[in-house]
Amino acid sequence: MSEMADIGVIGLGVMGAALARNLNSRGMKVAVWNLEAPAAERFMSDHGALGFVRAHSLAELVQRLQPPRAILLMVTAGPAVDAVLGSLAPHLQLGDTVVDGGNSLYTDTQRRDTWCRDHGFSFVGMGVSGGEQGALLGPAMMPGGDPASWTRVGPLLERACAVSDSGPCIAWCGSGGAGHFVKMVHNGIEYGDMQLIAEAWSLLRAAGRRPTAMAELFGHWNQGVLKSYLMEITSQIVDRRDPKGIGPLLDQIADIAGQKGTGRWTAVEALQLGVPIPTLTAAVETRALSGDSARVPLSLAYGPRPLQPPDIADQDLEQALLACKLASYSQGFQLLAAASRSYGFGTDLASVARIWTAGCIIRAGLLEAIRHAFGRDPALPVLVLDPEIGALWANALPGLRRTVAQAALAGVPVPAMSASLAWADGLCTAHGSAALLQAQRDWFGAHTYRRRDQPDQPIHSDWAALPRVED
Repeated sequence: MSEMADIGVIGLGVMGAALARNLNSRGMKVAVWNLEAPAAERFMSDHGALGFVRAHSLAELVQRLQPPRAILLMVTAGPAVDAVLGSLAPHLQLGDTVVDGGNSLYTDTQRRDTWCRDHGFSFVGMGVSGGEQGALLGPAMMPGGDPASWTRVGPLLERACAVSDSGPCIAWCGSGGAGHFVKMVHNGIEYGDMQLIAEAWSLLRAAGRRPTAMAELFGHWNQGVLKSYLMEITSQIVDRRDPKGIGPLLDQIADIAGQKGTGRWTAVEALQLGVPIPTLTAAVETRALSGDSARVPLSLAYGPRPLQPPDIADQDLEQALLACKLASYSQGFQLLAAASRSYGFGTDLASVARIWTAGCIIRAGLLEAIRHAFGRDPALPVLVLDPEIGALWANALPGLRRTVAQAALAGVPVPAMSASLAWADGLCTAHGSAALLQAQRDWFGAHTYRRRDQPDQPIHSDWAALPRVED
């Protein structure tokens, strides 16, 4: 038999093909297989001269791999993953490891982990972020599952990941489905970041700012505390000309945003765990609202927007973005911590922040500060309680408040910014509206309440029989 391969890649779509080329470029012999033969033929035609091994069946792929085998599965999340695992199982043995690098739901990953162990081989669920370019040049990788399995395949994949000043952007994220849970939350934060930047753009547009000036402003922000991949690409998007006209291409794009589901998964999981993530949830809901067909007739019935040009200083808008970005990260890391406690993942939050410092879509300068915050206190209950992060957040809140107020007066929707401000005010209000909610629950359902002077004693009152307060 010809030379054995170091790793196999199943699935030669955009991400799979890019990762296969990445692994090959790092000196590894890569065997590849794809269900649709034409895609495999195109891949080999374009890149086969670099030394890839094309397998014509899954059995042949396994035979061409050096034991203990490492196989990277890059197929569409869902039934396709189970189908490939079922076909692979008869050919694998103890010590072999299959890594699912797709966007699988973490509960599916946990189920597959058990199934694979029962069938005599190991399974790792791994989130991968960075898009096609990141997959080719070095993505961020978020593996989870059996630590021993990761020890075997980790050194191979570490060679292909992004590297930041704090090291390779890959680390074991915890047991079971932890890797895909971390990737799910990454995508939820990504939804939030994208929406916040889009809201800033919409406010600038409503204020009459020209595309070139907006590009310069976003570029300026990208040189400071807001430096991030998403800010960088936004600075290059907002002034791009329509290839069919002379105005900006953005003006010709239908105002309907797509989504693949990971943002919704994040929102649902947060509700299940009782973790408030309003910034991220607002971003998910805004994408859903963008597709509501009632928007056009309602805009005609209630008049065009803005009602008046928003009067917002650039510095206030910059501070609003910073305050909201910190809120988004705080909420995401709270969700990760809650899941780690509830599901026994054992996720290291500082390690997650380090993974995200390069390669992934949400890479940003702030993540180094976040990594250090969790390094100082791994059990930090809310990120903004860290003295350094908290100081940034507190200084930025007045700008956020003025920005949201101006947006409301102008009739420009900023749902993620508004949700971030409400979250901040809720956290900073020791006694808010919950007392009345609990009194209502006790009136109609005898659910009891707790007095501030007797916090450990549940109490029920016959509210209708209580005398009224005398003013």
